[in-house]
Amino acid sequence: MTPSTPHPTPHPTPHPTPRSTTHAVLIPSYNTGRQVYATVAAALAQWNPVWVVVDGSTDGTAEGLRQLAAEQPALHLLVLGANCGKGAAVWQGLRAMHDAGLSHALAMDADGQHPADLIPAFMQASQREPGAMVLGRPVFDASAPLLRVHGRRISNWWTNLETLGAGIDDSLFGFRVYPVGPLLAVMAHQPWMRRFDFDTEAVVRLAWRGVRPLNLAAPVKYLTAEEGGVSHFRYGRDNLLLTWMHLRLMLGFMARLPALIWRRLRRQPPFQRG
Repeated sequence: MTPSTPHPTPHPTPHPTPRSTTHAVLIPSYNTGRQVYATVAAALAQWNPVWVVVDGSTDGTAEGLRQLAAEQPALHLLVLGANCGKGAAVWQGLRAMHDAGLSHALAMDADGQHPADLIPAFMQASQREPGAMVLGRPVFDASAPLLRVHGRRISNWWTNLETLGAGIDDSLFGFRVYPVGPLLAVMAHQPWMRRFDFDTEAVVRLAWRGVRPLNLAAPVKYLTAEEGGVSHFRYGRDNLLLTWMHLRLMLGFMARLPALIWRRLRRQPPFQRG
């Protein structure tokens, strides 16, 4: 039996956010409970349009989000029949957004960790340099688990090596703006990037294609269970996934090393297939 997760009644915005025809917020969600409604409401208060991909959730939030989408023209909803993983959910959202004529997607998590109030600043940075990817550089507070904070330093070290110092400050923080076309081209040629490995592999392969990173600081907050926080990260399973990801990225890096060195010397990023 599917549990019921009621959604809060949306309040009309006195000054609706103007609709962007190029940039949209993209929120993948899997069993985040009531927190997804707060995240979606916060995103809608900052930007129009907002797309949500429900990745096979069994917590009743798909029904609540359908009701919300019927009441909010700025909200677009995709519901996947089974859980496929974060990367797969983002991929489905990107394809739908591309078909709708959108060129850029600001990805953010549904669990309340990411700062919705910074959506306009990240979008404006992307609009100024549409060829770049705008990456969040996380600023942690006391709520951050130390094991995860230290662990991401290892991933960031490998990312810096795999891109020959392209300038990616953080490879795991999912609050970022992607150019939709290049990212779809990368994912079309990869059977991977469909689960927790998505965030890191996306920025590495985009950097290989010559997409320049722009890094902006963004606070991150880990909510407690009492606050509605939900984490699907599993240290054993997901660290094995990241290890395999970095292994294949290193193989790709070695194959591209001459071109990366040549680009570094010329300071001209040539287009490469992901």
